[in-house]
Amino acid sequence: MPTPFALSRLDAEIFVPDGSSPDVALARTTHLGIGAHPDDLEILAGSAIVECHAASDRFFTGIVVADGGGGPRRPEHAALADDAMKELRRAEQRRAATLGRYSAVILLGHPSSAVKDPRARAVVDDLAALLRATAPRELLTHALTDRHDTHVAVALRVVDACRALPATERPERMLGTEVWRDLDWLTGVDRIELPADDAESLQGALLAAFESQNDGTRRYDLGTLGRRRAHATFAESHKTERRERVVLAMDLAPLVNGSGSAEELVRAAIGRFQADVEARLARVGHPRAGD
Repeated sequence: MPTPFALSRLDAEIFVPDGSSPDVALARTTHLGIGAHPDDLEILAGSAIVECHAASDRFFTGIVVADGGGGPRRPEHAALADDAMKELRRAEQRRAATLGRYSAVILLGHPSSAVKDPRARAVVDDLAALLRATAPRELLTHALTDRHDTHVAVALRVVDACRALPATERPERMLGTEVWRDLDWLTGVDRIELPADDAESLQGALLAAFESQNDGTRRYDLGTLGRRRAHATFAESHKTERRERVVLAMDLAPLVNGSGSAEELVRAAIGRFQADVEARLARVGHPRAGD
């Protein structure tokens, strides 16, 4: 469907599952997920998708920044050219958006090389335009500690786009969540737990929609649901945890609203984790000479 304003790439598209106009779909957005590739949204923004799925006053919109053409291929897709692989993954993303009743999903189609280039302004400009159009209350993207370069680059481009907006137009809440690295090491105020208890079958179906990425040995659907359940199970050793599934997140709002750098924000969180571990070792460790 044509976009209601100019985006930088001719192949960018907005898919609206319920057939509303793009203007309406973007304007009603309350929760926005921004991921690097098709299937990242369903992992990093699972809590928001579930929250909005059955609600009449909350709407999830997703943005997929990169084209996904260079991703891993199952054996039956090994001979596909990059353009064919891109379209296959777009089709899977549209299917997930329909299953999840997304307000819209925007496929920007940028190559990973452009996403990872901090001097290339097209990605940031596209994201800033979409942030103005959606004005979400909550924004979820990749964590800054992710192991995938393109994922971290997307998070940094999202921060740049938010900083380009007046403070009054920025999301009320901005979180970085897990894909290619867990966040269970976060401690205290750094650790944000997002419940994902409801609609387990929906969560599984959304992840399974990306057949080109799931195979017999790498099952993102099982791995993601297992991680969410593990986080809930091992959240607290001395509490009876009633949550069934949890998505962990780090707060990125200080990076958007302050003057600090991404490196400083991550360094501070790692420092608090280190202090927590060292304090525990000191409490229960071996006695020192002279004690």
